[in-house]
Amino acid sequence: MPLFERLRELTGHEVVERYGMTETLITLSGRADGERRPGWVGWPLHGIRTRLRSEAGEEVPHDGETIGRLQVQGASVTEGYLNRPEANAASFTDDGWFVTGDIAAIAPDGCHRIVGRESVDLIKTGGYRVGAGEVETELLAHPDVVEVAVVGEPDEDLGQRIVAYVVAREGAVIDGPALSDWIAGRLSVHKRPRWVHVRASLPRNHMGKVIKPDLR
Repeated sequence: MPLFERLRELTGHEVVERYGMTETLITLSGRADGERRPGWVGWPLHGIRTRLRSEAGEEVPHDGETIGRLQVQGASVTEGYLNRPEANAASFTDDGWFVTGDIAAIAPDGCHRIVGRESVDLIKTGGYRVGAGEVETELLAHPDVVEVAVVGEPDEDLGQRIVAYVVAREGAVIDGPALSDWIAGRLSVHKRPRWVHVRASLPRNHMGKVIKPDLR
C-alpha cells in the first residue's frame, strides 16, 4: 500500500485502519497493540457482528479473496431512518441485518478488507466480480501513476470491462498496454484494465472524492 508505506516513512508510525458509517459508528478496527495490515480495516469491535452475502443472499467464504455484500449487526447500528419506510426496507434484511452498501472480503482470521461501494465499485466482468478499489491500489503502486480511478464500462462480450483513468507523474509517459500487463502480474489476469485513459486530472466533489459517473 503506497500511502501506508509513505506515512510510515514520514512519521515512523503505522496507521491503524478502521471502518464505520454514520448509521453504524465505528464497527471494524485494527488493534492499537496488534497487527497493522495495510489495506485491511481490522476486526469487529466488541458487540458487533458482520457477515458477507452474495447477490443471491448466500454466505460468502472467508478466504480473504471472495467478495460479498457487507452486513452488520450491533448496539451501535441505527434502528432505522425517521419517516423513511422505503429506505428502511432497502437497508435492512428480513432477519435484521443492516446492509452497508459496501463490498468487502474477510480473511480466515476475521480481518476485513473494504473493496468499495457496490453501486460504483463492483465490476462484473467475464463471470468474475472485481472490486475497483483493489485494482486502484495496485495502480497507485506504479511509480508513474499519481492518481487513478477504475470503473466498469459496458462490454458486449464481458458484460463489463475494467477501465482505468490515470493521472501520470510529471514528465512520465503512460504506456496503457504495459500498465495493464503490470497489473496482470500483480493480481489475477482477469483484474487487469482492458483500457487505460490518461487524464490531466480526475473530476472530484467538494469532499475530494472522485466522481466516477463523470468519467463514464
